[in-house]
Amino acid sequence: MKTFYTYCLFFFLPLLTVGCGPREIEDDMPDSVKLELLDINLERDPDNPEILAARAKVLFNLKRVREANFDIDRALKADPDNLDYLMLKADIAFANGNIEESYRALEAAEKQAPDNQEVQLKMGEITFYSRDYDRSLKYLSKVTERDANNRAALFMKGFIYKEKGDTANAVQLFNRVCDKFPDYAPAFEELGVLFATQDNPMAIEYLNTALQLEPSNTNAMYALALFYQNRQEMENAEVLYHQILDLNPASADAWHNLGFIEMTYYTDFQKAVEYFDKALEANPDHPQALANRQLALDAKK
Repeated sequence: MKTFYTYCLFFFLPLLTVGCGPREIEDDMPDSVKLELLDINLERDPDNPEILAARAKVLFNLKRVREANFDIDRALKADPDNLDYLMLKADIAFANGNIEESYRALEAAEKQAPDNQEVQLKMGEITFYSRDYDRSLKYLSKVTERDANNRAALFMKGFIYKEKGDTANAVQLFNRVCDKFPDYAPAFEELGVLFATQDNPMAIEYLNTALQLEPSNTNAMYALALFYQNRQEMENAEVLYHQILDLNPASADAWHNLGFIEMTYYTDFQKAVEYFDKALEANPDHPQALANRQLALDAKK
């Protein structure tokens, strides 16, 4: 038996050796598998910038941002003008909270490719998320000058105009996104919210469309419920608040608003207190729930 085992071992060793070559990394592999293979490849070639950048991307996907940053810096040290590495560096730096480092990476990318739409869109995106709206609009406008129907650029521009109080431009841009991309729920949600602030019944259509596209979108649900509540359509509002609580029982605002309806519309102060208690369980510092709970308690006396 021992002889047979030894024979088998020597017979299979060549086959195992053949199978130990580098395995090709495929896009549909889990990131954990990709990482194992990249680790093996880096042991063989520790300074290869392509492998380092690939591992940085996988680590970034796995939310291991500091390790990703270390790898992408090593890749850029070997190949400082690589556009893809600079773009990835911008994303990693931004995720790591280093906005200026992200800007520097994008500015270096822009020097390498001043007319590259992806670079301009990324610069617009990074400045958008850091609320540098004027700078963001500059880059996003460069994108839409070349690609008039770029969804990301149009949406971010619309959001910026909304934040700056330019409702007309915001509505125009969100409408354009809705027309060109009728399956993009965020644009319908933003339009619905804008119309709701104007007490425009069109809010119902747009918010319902957002909910048809994303049935569990509690933000759109809340906006529609509040719109109904402000128009004294309490039954519709209550249905939606309860739907929100089915999806998120810790929604302090939904509990509070149900309590507010009970207190002001039905004058059921006991029920109102129960709802306000639920709101305060979800958020003990909810100022409206604290104040209105006291009002309901006083009214009960």
